[in-house]
Amino acid sequence: MSIECRSRRQGTLPIAAVIATAFLLAGCFGDDGAWRGKDISGLMPELAFELTDTSGDTLTANETDGEIRMLFFGFTSCPDVCPATLQKLSRAVKEMPGELQQDARIVFVSVDPRRDTPERIASYVDFFSERAIGLTGEEKVLRELSKRYRTTFGYDDPDAEGNYNVSHSGAVYVFDREGNARLLFRPDLSVEDIRTDLVALAQESKS
Repeated sequence: MSIECRSRRQGTLPIAAVIATAFLLAGCFGDDGAWRGKDISGLMPELAFELTDTSGDTLTANETDGEIRMLFFGFTSCPDVCPATLQKLSRAVKEMPGELQQDARIVFVSVDPRRDTPERIASYVDFFSERAIGLTGEEKVLRELSKRYRTTFGYDDPDAEGNYNVSHSGAVYVFDREGNARLLFRPDLSVEDIRTDLVALAQESKS
């Protein structure tokens, strides 16, 4: 599953470790013919976080209960993986039946708090979807959260202008209305695959 926006910084995990973690994560879960994504029911902890939202306020996972949530770790300066993923998730939500679109929520967590201010994250997520929210936090908190879902991230050494890239997984974790981990969306899933699974989850929890 691949999948990183490249990164280096002294004292952080090397790129190879991030890539290895991504591949291990992809292989941990067996396919379930009922789903297009990976079924991770019972294999991941429930959704839990306490992060800073785009208004600068604290937001907890419980405040988003009742929605199908797609959790994705990234950063706003990401050149490829993040915009491609957010565009795909946004399209999938827009292609859901109208009455179900409000049941889906994209949760973008920036792992680059040094540069990604609440204002910058707000502009970024709003560009992709009105059904997206942006969050971040202190690096320690972000590392604990990523570890909770068996992933990691790392930073590049800054260049002469102070710019750097960030490595991170391209996986999207999907939680049902009660916060239970249900699916893992890999980067190779199509918009139609994602839409199909989101509709099934939304209809399942309404029945």
